[in-house]
Amino acid sequence: MDGIKYAVFTDKSIRLLGKNQYTSNVESGSTRTEIKHWVELFFGVKVIAMNSHRLPERVEEWDLLWDIQCITDV
Repeated sequence: MDGIKYAVFTDKSIRLLGKNQYTSNVESGSTRTEIKHWVELFFGVKVIAMNSHRLPERVEEWDLLWDIQCITDV
C-alpha cells in the first residue's frame, strides 16, 4: 500500500471505527479511485462512500497530505 501513509487516531476517528469508518493520511498524488482500491484490498471491505480533505500547507518542507475518511459496508 504505497499511497496510504498512516492511520489517524483521534477521539473522533476512534469513535468512527465502531461505524466501519476509517480515517487515514495518504500521499498527495493519490486519486480517490486508487485510495478506494487500496482500502478495499487492505481491509477486505466494500467502500460505499469516501470523504476527502486537503490539509493546509503549514511548512514548505512538509508533504501535503490528504485526510481520507472511507465509509465501508461490511
